[in-house]
Amino acid sequence: MKIKVSEVFYSLQGEGRFVGVPSVFLRTYGCNFKCAGFGCKTGELSTEADDVAKNIDQYKDFLSLPLVNTGCDSYASWDPNFKHLSPVRNIDDITSSICDILPRGRWHDEHLVITGGEPLLGWQRAYPDLLSHDKMKSLKEMTFETNGTQRLSDDFSKYLMQWQRNRAKDAITFSVSPKLSISGEKWEDAICPDVIAQYKIHGFVYLKFVVATKEDVKEAEQAVEEYKKKGFTGPVYLMPCGGVESVYNLNARNVAIEAMNRGWRYSDRLQ
Repeated sequence: MKIKVSEVFYSLQGEGRFVGVPSVFLRTYGCNFKCAGFGCKTGELSTEADDVAKNIDQYKDFLSLPLVNTGCDSYASWDPNFKHLSPVRNIDDITSSICDILPRGRWHDEHLVITGGEPLLGWQRAYPDLLSHDKMKSLKEMTFETNGTQRLSDDFSKYLMQWQRNRAKDAITFSVSPKLSISGEKWEDAICPDVIAQYKIHGFVYLKFVVATKEDVKEAEQAVEEYKKKGFTGPVYLMPCGGVESVYNLNARNVAIEAMNRGWRYSDRLQ
């Protein structure tokens, strides 16, 4: 099996449940959303990634690409203009890269984060081979950072149940970041309560909403109610949108207050 990989890196988890935990990030290529609305005024969509693509010859690899202030902050992990910078890699190669960047050269207490793009979109068939590899057997826990729209296949679902048996409860976490209107995506495409209900069978599930205005927070409340109707009982995080602060009316402090007022959690952005 092979996976199209945008990057593999070692860092501290910068948001959500495991903030501050040393983690290996495996960023896969591909997503079903563009999220071009982040950081823009209502009704506008970012063109920054397109502007970067105009000078694509200047960038020799994924890491050399510039950050953007608006739109998706991981644009190169799904935008076809940058597809050539995310090579298709076999499992041996990926696991060797992971061990090379772990402090002890093997898993100890570090966390694995499989992210994207949307990591559950196209690579579910390959993950069992990855997680069953000899170099991955001492891995204790992992997180899938997902937008919450992709159901787990029957085969992958069965594998996750098997993987979980030999590990602590909640060794699998689904960090679900549903996309609100601020992203530029449509509610009917982004809010999928039935999918989240499936994730709950396999591990710990929490919701994380990126917000910039009080209207975003109200929309998050509506989404949470829809998820609760389908059995969601986990924690909810609010995280301030990065990018151009001039288009927001909520700064980090006020986002934290909005979270507190609802009994939700606040997530900073360390990365």
